[in-house]
Amino acid sequence: MAYTAELASTTNEAQTIVDTALLAAEPATLEPGKVYAFNTRNGVHKVDLTGPEHTGQPGRKTGTTVVRDAASFTTYHAKHADMDTEVYADADRLTVTAVLDAHTTDAARWSEHRLMLSLRQTDAWAQWLQHDGKLMGQEQFAEFLEDHLPELLQPSAADMLEIAQSIQAATKVDFQSGTRLSTGERQFKFVETTTAKAGQRGELTIPETFVIGLIPFEGSEGYKLTARLRYRLQDTQLRIGYKLERPGDILRQAFADVVTAIGEEIEQPIMNGTPA
Repeated sequence: MAYTAELASTTNEAQTIVDTALLAAEPATLEPGKVYAFNTRNGVHKVDLTGPEHTGQPGRKTGTTVVRDAASFTTYHAKHADMDTEVYADADRLTVTAVLDAHTTDAARWSEHRLMLSLRQTDAWAQWLQHDGKLMGQEQFAEFLEDHLPELLQPSAADMLEIAQSIQAATKVDFQSGTRLSTGERQFKFVETTTAKAGQRGELTIPETFVIGLIPFEGSEGYKLTARLRYRLQDTQLRIGYKLERPGDILRQAFADVVTAIGEEIEQPIMNGTPA
């Protein structure tokens, strides 16, 4: 027992000497951006100086930046992309997404730094689509055209506005040949036709179709659309409107043109779909 107590006392004295020596040593300067390990009486103690609070820099780029046009997309892409960046185009969502820190062939990366082009439809496009196929009162239709004069291409905006304001329609019934029934009564067939004229003197031709120019997305090019003019007499009241021809095709073409414009400015291929 005496030997054991003596050994413990010696060990404690030795540790005290070591602790005293460590406390007396000159402090060492640790460099930010590195990890240090020290042996202590309680085991290995690690000091990690790689965090942003020590280096003053974030550990890696994270987050998703959203832009609204192709030019903004290619500008941000040029600053942050590398050869392993992946780019995806989704025609259903009208988005183009770049995973700027995508996995490489040899190593996995975080895939948390992204760039997204989220196209936003213009107010004019949305308003023409909102009234597509709907009949309006003559005054309401004229006001709609007046609010959208810059988009009227053919006939001219002035002619289209005058047509909308002055169009008049009348219904005429033409009786045709009759048929004698077994009762002795005669049954007549008739054809109901609607004639219309426009202009102060009725000199303007009412077109079957007219052409408008619309920019589908903010920052994109403009496209021509054909609209079919429709009008109908309902209880002596004239209703008038239009039906756009295949606006969905124009929207898809506009998105494809945006993707093509981006593809011409970046080195990476653009894949069809969305990233994981």
